[in-house]
Amino acid sequence: MVQIPEHPAPPLPAQRSVPTSADVARLAGVSRATVSYVLNNATAVRISEPTRRRVHQAARELGYVPHAAARSLRAGHSRMVLMPAPTVPVGPLYSQFFNELQWALSRLDYTVVQYGSVGLQGDEAARAWAELRPVAVLVPGSGLGPQGVAVLKRSGARAVLTLGPERVEGAHALLMDHSVVGRSAGAHLLARGRRRVGVVVPEDPGLEIFSKPRLEGVRLALRGTDATVTEVPLAYDEESAARLAGRWRALGLDAVFTYNDEYAMLLMRALQDEGIGIPDETAVIGADDLMLGRLLRPRLSTVHIELPSGQELAELVDRAVRDFGAAPETHEVLGATVLHRAST
Repeated sequence: MVQIPEHPAPPLPAQRSVPTSADVARLAGVSRATVSYVLNNATAVRISEPTRRRVHQAARELGYVPHAAARSLRAGHSRMVLMPAPTVPVGPLYSQFFNELQWALSRLDYTVVQYGSVGLQGDEAARAWAELRPVAVLVPGSGLGPQGVAVLKRSGARAVLTLGPERVEGAHALLMDHSVVGRSAGAHLLARGRRRVGVVVPEDPGLEIFSKPRLEGVRLALRGTDATVTEVPLAYDEESAARLAGRWRALGLDAVFTYNDEYAMLLMRALQDEGIGIPDETAVIGADDLMLGRLLRPRLSTVHIELPSGQELAELVDRAVRDFGAAPETHEVLGATVLHRAST
């Protein structure tokens, strides 16, 4: 027998209907076409400023937002720029770069979506991105191949851009050669009279795409001289740094390029705890030019990395979308300049 409760639960409130562009048009006293022109920032039709304000006010009052999928169907493509989340740890420098890029793209009326690709790689990841039908895809790192680019373009992506060490067939290439960072650091240490140079190689997985080119850059800078290069593996934790500092004098190094400023902070503190003088016994140089380097004592010498502005890159994305039949462009977008301070 079914038991009927003495005080039945109140019925759920009826779901409010979703406001439409027709509702906005009625409230603003304009046509649906005018609503569409205003809310889609159309430039082909002249709309007076009072009318624009009236439409925006009506949309706010009703809680109306345009339907992205419907707008994409009308336009033949979306305004979504998909940015797969980096699969490797990125520091403050790259976080700031990506934030600037997202802001600049939004100013050009694109919607930026960051896609978490954990567990997906290469062409498999490209198929997952293609399901969202982005108008452009901006891929950091490496792993995407020509087949993945083709999948994205067949799904409607007008532009595929890669940020990495090499070109991918069919995609616009923003080349980031991190060996220039190591070359700059190595040349600086050599000029300061250092001849037994250590290079920190992070043990954290995924950083190889940055650390290997930086190590090779130091080797290139010291090639043909009497200086030597020693790889120094280091995990990003205090225990690993303390162990390394404990055997530092046995390594016989008079300088170290620490991969970046964060590893410099970690290692400098450990070396100083061991009584190793900086720069008297060991010169230290980092990379990225973070604020923390200026707060260390001695102040940290560093390699300032020059990235394109978010506005420049957003304009490249927009140009690639509008002129999607043009040949892929290649741009070298990473520069490096040493900032000499007290640690070297």
